[in-house]
Amino acid sequence: MTTDSREPRGSVFLSEFWSGEYGLTLVTISIIILIFIATPLREAGLPLRVLCDIIVASLLIAGALAVKQSHVLTLGLVAAVLASAVVLAAGRLYPTAFLHQLGSGLVTVTLLLYMRVVLMVMFRGGPVTWGRIQGGVCAYLLLGMAWASMFQLVEQLHPGSFQFVTPPRDLDQLTSKLTYFSFGILTTVGSDISALAPFARSLTIAEAVIGQLFPAVFIGALVSMAMQSRSKA
Repeated sequence: MTTDSREPRGSVFLSEFWSGEYGLTLVTISIIILIFIATPLREAGLPLRVLCDIIVASLLIAGALAVKQSHVLTLGLVAAVLASAVVLAAGRLYPTAFLHQLGSGLVTVTLLLYMRVVLMVMFRGGPVTWGRIQGGVCAYLLLGMAWASMFQLVEQLHPGSFQFVTPPRDLDQLTSKLTYFSFGILTTVGSDISALAPFARSLTIAEAVIGQLFPAVFIGALVSMAMQSRSKA
């Protein structure tokens, strides 16, 4: 007597999609567009960021469902993505300080949780491929975005935590400026924005340290994986 242990077609498709590393490619491309194109255009008043947010959220949910992890973590990540989307949309329709703060906090948690998904896909068994390198780039960008959301939450809770050359007029400008600041700190390029509050300075130092350690750890891990793969061949 035999049993049919086949998975649902949707689950099989998602697993094959992410095992072929197409998911990492699309997430990386979407995040690059979101950071370098959509965010500046959103600051200028164009609604392109909304479309990118929808695409990124869809890919985040697909990745969470495809990667092998506990049901609790999967449900938690999907719930975080959906909650972030709902709160951000509500904040657009009914702009209040509480909704903006809640949205920044949820986005921070979602991005950090999703970094775990990307790293799980990147460091699974197998040879070192271009997809793994893309995974490192994706995780690095997610790290910068997560810190930008943390900075945004700090500024929303305690206005004046950061000093801007030109103060942001609205939420979109605040997001754009702090994204610029975050990646300037992460890459040690620097920025014309200054952290004034003690907690904001602590977050800035932490991001600068992680920005130095992440590439070194990532390259070391890839070299180790390549050596292990070659020894097994």
